[in-house]
Parts: sequence; structure tokens; C-alpha cells
Amino acid sequence: MRAVWNDTVIAESDDTVVVEGNHYFPRSSVREDVLVDSDTHTTCPWKGEASYLTLSVDGQTNRDAAWYYPQPKNAAAEIENRVAFWKGVDVTE
Repeated sequence: MRAVWNDTVIAESDDTVVVEGNHYFPRSSVREDVLVDSDTHTTCPWKGEASYLTLSVDGQTNRDAAWYYPQPKNAAAEIENRVAFWKGVDVTE
């Protein structure tokens, strides 16, 4: 699987976990140089608290376009250390 935004590959891995239709990439497969920490957090009743990341590519930003669960609840343990994308990020094979 590959995550692309602004014609740039953000993440690429053959090891994604699909939860609720979203591919969660291993954090090690995501380009850290395009990620910026965000203060945004949301809470899912069964996954726990999500933290967000903003993408910064070629001078353009996509606020909160990625999220992850730093300490997911037991029911979502499979997505620990994994990142998912939305907001115009194309995830394809």
C-alpha cells in the first residue's frame, strides 16, 4: 500500500492493518520529514485517544491529515505504532 499527497509518497508498506476502512501503516514506513505534530486530539470509544499529524510537502500543508493512537485500548492493540491518513491523501495498492 502507498499513501500519496501532493504527488509525494508519504508512506509505503506491504504491512498495513485495516480498521474501519482505513489502512494503518507502520510508523517506520511513514516519512518523518513530512510530518508535523498537531495539538488536535479526538477520542474513539473503543480505540482510545487519537493524536494528529499535519503533512508539510513542498511548502504546502494538510492540517491533521494523519492520525495515530499512541496508547490504543486493548480492543485496538493491532494499530499501536501505526498511522492512518485522510483529507485528500490517496491510499492505493
